[in-house]
Amino acid sequence: MRLPKLPLPPLPSALQPQPKRPTETMHPGPLEQAREAGISAVDWVDERTSLSGGLRWLLFRKVPRGTNWFYTLGSATLFAFLSQAVTGVFLAMYYDPSPTRAYESTRYLTNEVFLGQFVRGMHKWGATMMMVLIFLHMGRTFFFGAYKYPRELNWVIGVVLVVLTMMMGLTGYLLPFDQRSYWATIVAVNINGTGPIVGPFLGDFLRGGAEFNATSAAFLFSGRSR
Repeated sequence: MRLPKLPLPPLPSALQPQPKRPTETMHPGPLEQAREAGISAVDWVDERTSLSGGLRWLLFRKVPRGTNWFYTLGSATLFAFLSQAVTGVFLAMYYDPSPTRAYESTRYLTNEVFLGQFVRGMHKWGATMMMVLIFLHMGRTFFFGAYKYPRELNWVIGVVLVVLTMMMGLTGYLLPFDQRSYWATIVAVNINGTGPIVGPFLGDFLRGGAEFNATSAAFLFSGRSR
């Protein structure tokens, strides 16, 4: 039994094809021929991939009533994550996790590499923005009751993602390996180590051993890379 297909949303009038003028059909110019060749190529690809249907549903479908800006927090958090991933890959190309070269590689990236300061700033402030957005999204989900049936699994996955985001923020704070990041990470790890039962084990795991040492930055960097 084949399921019925939903009708595609109508195209706006500005995007609908206009009828050709009589002079265009009789004497097409080079620009018109190039445009027709481009349209034919796009139609050939679309006939084999059906991309236009998905784009029309994404761009031109009507927004349901009652929708507001709070519903964009999830997509904003996703955009922040993608920004962190792209800028993080760029930063990882120049970062050296060794205790003697971590600070110098960060300084070189910021001051010498083309657009390095800009990309590092995007990554730094993007991490803060992602933390703000993910907690706003979690609060919206809770107060709007979006975690109830049948979305309980979405809520569980979201809680796991919040914990992973906080872990990524903690592990990334030490990477510049200056005085502020070093002592701030020690305080944060010691706070985690005071938890009941699993606290000491969690502290040792975050430090990469019983105490902070030369391998702690490399350990946290490798954990982020994975």
